[in-house]
Amino acid sequence: MGTTGRQHLSWTVREQTDAKPIRLVVLDEHSLFRVSLARLLTCETGLEVVGECGTSAEALEMLSGSPVDVVLLDFDLGAEQAEELISSARKAGCQSRFLIVAGTTDAERSATALKIGASGIFLKSEVPERLVQAIRVIAGGSVWVDQKIIQLLADQCLNQLRHVDEKSGSPLEDREERTLQGILGGLTNRDIAAGMGISESSVKNILQGLFTRTGVRKRSQLVRLALEGSLGNLHLSVQQQEK
Repeated sequence: MGTTGRQHLSWTVREQTDAKPIRLVVLDEHSLFRVSLARLLTCETGLEVVGECGTSAEALEMLSGSPVDVVLLDFDLGAEQAEELISSARKAGCQSRFLIVAGTTDAERSATALKIGASGIFLKSEVPERLVQAIRVIAGGSVWVDQKIIQLLADQCLNQLRHVDEKSGSPLEDREERTLQGILGGLTNRDIAAGMGISESSVKNILQGLFTRTGVRKRSQLVRLALEGSLGNLHLSVQQQEK
């Protein structure tokens, strides 16, 4: 995980085992911020800024010219431009991972960023050390989402499920809600069980019930759907199919 406890959500973090630096491209339309950020990251051991750009077109040209591990993308450019950049990069065979750098905690925009293929969302209000940590986590093959955004998305997810369940007449039980909140907060089954005063096997049974409700088979799929804001829609779709 990016940090211990509930600080940040990440999956399957893989430590880097070689000496190759993480190659970065910084995309931000504001020159002062872009240059300052690039200089800051260049001073970090194991990081190498191979390009700075102010437009998506410039970024695509850089990505086609040499291998890049992580692209830092200012989400103030807009969701449409971000989606076009990531989509175009993927079509061109680019394997770079995209870290959205956002100025505000916006659940809808954050969900959109994850849907279009971003590997993480980092808030500009965080300290530089966190950014370096986020870059390393993402370069290692995991996902980084700021805890404030996770909470927003978790609340949105639960509201969606409550709305769907009100229509279906099958509301989420308190233990199901608390289990889902724990999962979205990055807690283990053991931590969730301890917080609820129940056994770990009971948490596993609750989790299996959530899988059935949402039509997914894995914990990571449940989390991803929740963060994308798609969990409620999927739940409704599954119920309609069952009918």
